[in-house]
Amino acid sequence: MTIDVDAYFARIGYQGSRAPTLETLRALHALHPRAIPFENLDPYSRRGVELSPGALEAKLVRSARGGYCYEQNGLFMHVLRALGFEVHGRAARVRWGVPDDVVMPRSHMTLRVELEDGPYLADVGFGLLTPVAPLRIVDDVEQQTPLETLRMRTMGEGRVVEAKSHDGWRALYWLDDATFLAPDYETLNWFTSTHPTSRFVRNLIVARPTRSGRLTLVNRELTHRTPERPAEVHTIQSVAELRGVLEREFGIDLSRLDDIDASLERALVV
Repeated sequence: MTIDVDAYFARIGYQGSRAPTLETLRALHALHPRAIPFENLDPYSRRGVELSPGALEAKLVRSARGGYCYEQNGLFMHVLRALGFEVHGRAARVRWGVPDDVVMPRSHMTLRVELEDGPYLADVGFGLLTPVAPLRIVDDVEQQTPLETLRMRTMGEGRVVEAKSHDGWRALYWLDDATFLAPDYETLNWFTSTHPTSRFVRNLIVARPTRSGRLTLVNRELTHRTPERPAEVHTIQSVAELRGVLEREFGIDLSRLDDIDASLERALVV
């Protein structure tokens, strides 16, 4: 099965060219994470996460839901390939919030897109800090996106992707050029969505970039960040309020999720 590109374009509000160019990639990369929120309601609610093209289209395109990295970048990969882009899957080791001496497993899906002027990193599923533009794969060059400045630098046999903050550069993740295929992601997805130590099983995490900042939800803490002012943090007090935030602020349809209130109750006591 191939993804219904017309339905996907309607979902993200895209009406531009379908040519496999950098301009098309940039436009899709900007719109996708704003329209399709990062969310882990299924693993957090102990539901399975399916990665087939049909499952991704049904959930993220047609059911007003979002997903986490394997779903977001899996869908994006299928769309880009349908448009004629050459795309290869990658798997990164998350470094965000991880001490330097801790080695993390490969748990984050990213994409390498081959274009005429060289390869680009595409990633519409990094949660609280999803890039809003593709990044040229080149070392030690600051790349300005609509929200943050990012760069890559060599680390060992791969590269680390970093974001510029008020106190210096912070690593997002490390990756190399090893290609990952659908069976590889099935294994990673199973572990990430079911293992009791996975942060996506233990915590409710929802995020969406806006035109001027980022909106994030971690359990009961809703945070709105913009470059112009300090972060605004609101503590959610009830399941009804949490449902309203998910539906209103993130555009998530909860109507097909049976017994979701029990899972949302857990988020209020973490």
